[in-house]
Amino acid sequence: MAAVEPGRAARRAVLWVPDWPVAAAVAEGLVDPQVPVAVHDNRGVVVASAPARAAGVRRGMRRRSAQQLCPELVLLPADPVRDARAFEPLVQAVETVVADVEVVRPGMVVFLARGPVRHVGSEEILAELLVGTVATETGAECQVGIGDGLLAAMLAARAGVLVPAGTTPAFLAGQDVAALTLAASTRQATAETAELVDLLRRLGLRTLGAFAALATGDVAARFGTHGLGAHRLARGLDVRPPVSRRPEDDVLAATELDPPAERSDVAAFAARSLAEQLAERMLRRGVVCARLQVAARTEDGTELVRTWSIDDAPTAAELTDRVRWQLEGWLSGRSGRPPSAPLTHLELEAQEVSPAGAVQDGLWGRSRRGEAQASRAALRVQGLLGAEGVLVPVLQGGRDPRAAARLVAWGDEAAPLRRTDAPWPGQVPAPWPATVPTEPVPARLVDAVGAEVRVDARGTTSGAPARVVVLPHAPTAAPGPVEPGEYPLLAWAGPWHGTERWWSGQGRRRAYVQVVPDGAPALLLALEQGAWRVEGVYD
Repeated sequence: MAAVEPGRAARRAVLWVPDWPVAAAVAEGLVDPQVPVAVHDNRGVVVASAPARAAGVRRGMRRRSAQQLCPELVLLPADPVRDARAFEPLVQAVETVVADVEVVRPGMVVFLARGPVRHVGSEEILAELLVGTVATETGAECQVGIGDGLLAAMLAARAGVLVPAGTTPAFLAGQDVAALTLAASTRQATAETAELVDLLRRLGLRTLGAFAALATGDVAARFGTHGLGAHRLARGLDVRPPVSRRPEDDVLAATELDPPAERSDVAAFAARSLAEQLAERMLRRGVVCARLQVAARTEDGTELVRTWSIDDAPTAAELTDRVRWQLEGWLSGRSGRPPSAPLTHLELEAQEVSPAGAVQDGLWGRSRRGEAQASRAALRVQGLLGAEGVLVPVLQGGRDPRAAARLVAWGDEAAPLRRTDAPWPGQVPAPWPATVPTEPVPARLVDAVGAEVRVDARGTTSGAPARVVVLPHAPTAAPGPVEPGEYPLLAWAGPWHGTERWWSGQGRRRAYVQVVPDGAPALLLALEQGAWRVEGVYD
């Protein structure tokens, strides 16, 4: 007799908005819905609108390739805060139909289907009611799917179907193993699942059915705890099997906001400290959670509550992200039902808590005291000046030193928008200057007879540079990296030139020259639109 499967997956419903990052940008008035739009991160295109896909733009494509296929393509950087802020009105619309809703990520919500189905009469009626309500109240087009277990419901939503009860294993069997990444809600879980998917494909297990056919013991021995959770998803079950013992108590962290917070950046300062407390308490107890509930109370006693799905052992940064996104949704003023008064109380609760398989400090122990003090000081400054008051430089790909660095707010993901290992034709050779002025300093580069040195389209100079003249700054400008004056040159190298975005009709041509003046540090000069500027100073 075949063994009985321990536990049964709950029947869940998922509401999904296709291309949500694009829809969020349209909702906030950043782009026209009729033009081709793509949202990108440091790896490439994340989401493309329907007009962009019709032109051949695909997810994962490099931005340069996408622009070559569609020159009129509008590129927007990925912004999780924008996505979450614009998603709050849609979640509020869903709550008019369903009481207990969990946000998996901006653009997707999940809830248990049994109660709402019993209330409205059938799954088909529930799906039609949700689609109609969202379209009427927010104007967004969504799809609803229902199935046994979270993964089946997610795939059903993407297909816009209702999977009959008991047929989930057959529905999942033919799906690609890459579908497992849909159920991951944190960066760590997404990275681990992507590695697992890559390994499964190299082993010849390309479908969920092939993965589900493996024996549980073999999966545990080869792929560990994370692999076991993915194996349960592939079989149409819940990630965590039911247990007979009493569940762990929820973990709570709360604080009073004094003075009350009316703006999201002020509330986010308290939320960050609160998230760190919650993460530390979970770490000490050795537990993980499946849900994060964010609750707030206003001056007039109104209660605001939202629940987010979250898996694995969330870090303080990942908890902070969810809370900050939610506060933006409540306090940004774009919600259909903003808070009636400033927030006076904020509370975070980790729900569906279970023992962690392996939760411990980093390999080199806890962060040092100085690092913790610096982090707290940065958070205090952000509380006074706002999130953009403390910025951190992040290196990224680019052709020149100015383009190869971007500034992100302290606590945000310090991820580059452009790959550092990608080829950059016309890139200024290493080493790059140690100092890059906030604003380029105007200068002149002249030859032995005093004529301005020019660079033609072939990269040939009009004459050998002999002197560099650093022009004086405006009285209101900050001090420059080199004193104004005229300096004879001891040596020079270059030029390196290139044209950017030549296919768009709005390209710009630049040429770079390295010079070693007598009496001043070595300089990196740039020629653009007929004018020379100091772009960097070498040590």
